Amino acid sequence: MNLPCVIATWSFGAPACRAALEILEEGGSSLDAVERAANVTEDDPDVTSVGYGGMPNADGIVELDAAIMDGRRHTAGAVAALTGIRRPISIARLVMERTRHCMLAGGNARRFALAQGGEDTDLHTDRTRAAYAAYRERTDQPAVVHFDDENHDTIGICALDADGHLAAACTTSGLAWKLPGRVGDSPIVGSGLYVDDEIGAASATGNGDEIMKVCLSYRVVMGMERGMTPTEACRDGIAYLLRKRPDHQAQGAACIALRKDGAWGAAATQIGFDEMSRRWQHAYGARSVVTLSEGPYVARG
Repeated sequence: MNLPCVIATWSFGAPACRAALEILEEGGSSLDAVERAANVTEDDPDVTSVGYGGMPNADGIVELDAAIMDGRRHTAGAVAALTGIRRPISIARLVMERTRHCMLAGGNARRFALAQGGEDTDLHTDRTRAAYAAYRERTDQPAVVHFDDENHDTIGICALDADGHLAAACTTSGLAWKLPGRVGDSPIVGSGLYVDDEIGAASATGNGDEIMKVCLSYRVVMGMERGMTPTEACRDGIAYLLRKRPDHQAQGAACIALRKDGAWGAAATQIGFDEMSRRWQHAYGARSVVTLSEGPYVARG
């Protein structure tokens, strides 16, 4: 059994995994580990699809989505369309631990965050301001009815601690130039992430509007329950998405999985994620070492 360990989506998942390992290898919980890992990415202005420095919606407002799930208690918390607050994964955890609810959205998610000590913050950077200005210059339609399908690389993290408990986190700023109020898969339990402490954990990244239609993370965990390896379960989930949404191949989706015994796996659609400018990479950390891997890919059957 290879524990504690952690897996995260994309190359920027590597520093997130290193932060998680620091907690896990000191005997900390998987829940604390995934929160800390997500915070690292949320605070990185160079990651333009997550947290501070994330690309704004079509009105120029940065809206953040995040969810966290604790396998030990089988509880979850989420925020959607949260504005002006850094580290949304930590607000999602507060929803889980300090309310009887699972999700808060929009202005009332912000209201809750401020009441819990969150600070009003400008989430823009010079880079995102410039990108939005360029977007508006090339867009001749009203912002609320037009957006470009780009920049949707969520970070998802799954961790297994020394006590054998699992947790997952998923956080994003969503599609660049999305319609105001649009919420993707990231804060949706079963779509962006899912954990069953007796089986395993999974998280997804890519086009959330497609991922939600097949409850991708739940399907992956249930695949492991049926005896699939983590990689087989991820491949099965991606193949199911491709089969059910055959006319949307270029949208792109990927998932990671971590089984109860520490085995891990991943898969992605070949179209959209197997390109020179957009390689599907994920990070895995155990025994103080973090490695990056590419693929595997699932082609349309």
